[in-house]
Amino acid sequence: MTTATSDAATSDAATGARSDTAAGAARAPLPRPYLLWLAGTQAGLLGDAALYFALGWAASAHGGGAAGLVLTAITVPRTVLVLLGGAVADRFGARRVMLAGDAVMLAATVALALAAGGPGTPPLWLLVAAAAVIGTVDAFYLPASGSMPSRLVPADRLPRALALRQAGGQGAVLLGAPLGGLLVAAGGLSGAAAADAASFGVVLLVLLRVRPGGGAPSAGPVVAPSAGPAGLLREAASGVRLALGDPLLRAALLLTGAAAGALLPVVSLLGPLLARAHGWTAGTAGLVSGGQAAGVLAVAGLVAWRGALPRAGAGAAAGLCTASAGTAVLALAAGPVTAVAGSVVAGIGSGLFACHLGPLVLTGTPSSHLSRVQALLTLVQSLALVLSNALLGLLADTAGAALPTLLCALATAAAGLTALATPTLRRA
Repeated sequence: MTTATSDAATSDAATGARSDTAAGAARAPLPRPYLLWLAGTQAGLLGDAALYFALGWAASAHGGGAAGLVLTAITVPRTVLVLLGGAVADRFGARRVMLAGDAVMLAATVALALAAGGPGTPPLWLLVAAAAVIGTVDAFYLPASGSMPSRLVPADRLPRALALRQAGGQGAVLLGAPLGGLLVAAGGLSGAAAADAASFGVVLLVLLRVRPGGGAPSAGPVVAPSAGPAGLLREAASGVRLALGDPLLRAALLLTGAAAGALLPVVSLLGPLLARAHGWTAGTAGLVSGGQAAGVLAVAGLVAWRGALPRAGAGAAAGLCTASAGTAVLALAAGPVTAVAGSVVAGIGSGLFACHLGPLVLTGTPSSHLSRVQALLTLVQSLALVLSNALLGLLADTAGAALPTLLCALATAAAGLTALATPTLRRA
């Protein structure tokens, strides 16, 4: 054997050994602090989903305009304050912000349970006030919570950790509305608020036992600490500049906005409109929505068990292309069976996208800016969703639901193909 051949064989063996080591690390057990935190978080999500259903149900008794006002009272403060919330979490610590948020929500839900316990429909001002508190706390809580996996889990296990979290979130969505219905039937809004208060108590106890520090240092760019105590608004702007100046984070933000605007309205807005246009029952519309959740759950469970694809950017792009195909099938479906099948395929694509883009963003963000970048992601998703819901709803009123659904499929496919053609994402 020549020296060159021997060197090549040695190099191949070393590469294979590194690959085996990386694969073994990726399949290693997730840290116990993360699993404990995740269990508490899922309890909180289930309680929140039940309360959201109960709030919407109580608001609907005052009419459609009142229901819209309650939803707006959640969305507006969350959108306006989320960048500030990310800066607060990065400055004072994600765990501290989450402890404060859970404490505020525990007090607020107990107060809501007591105030709504009287006979008759709860007054509209109480519902709007509760929604405003929820939206304000979310603005600070969501960026902090979004950064926690990176603070608790080594980078090589982040895809599995985030996939497990995604699966738990979908489970809370699936179970939250039925649980909320049972709680409202048994005790009205007061019963749902009391159950959510209990879930916040569980999360508080869990957070008191979990302390970040088990995660690996971020692979993102190194950011020099500020020379002095910068204002929170300046720190929030620093997070925006970082994300827009980094090629990978900038591409991920654009892709997130495209996915939020083209994918999220399909099930929540266009699915029910398609069902009504075909004369299907509410149960059938629920099956279409459940099919999407089932697809996301299946992919999240598989990634949590086996790990993500080697190239996260390509996996996210493939997810968008898959979701596009499912959305097109849903738009053209003549019967409920085809519609549910299309929804499942769209859910599989959505799961692929979320399970691969999330770790890419977290590992590409410096640890000093984790919460601020998560806040920016939340803001991009919210703005894209608000804009697309308004435009797609108007288009559905004038041209029917099938056309805007097909346009969503085309937009999703364009985003996926653009991601595949972007070297920064394709090679990530």
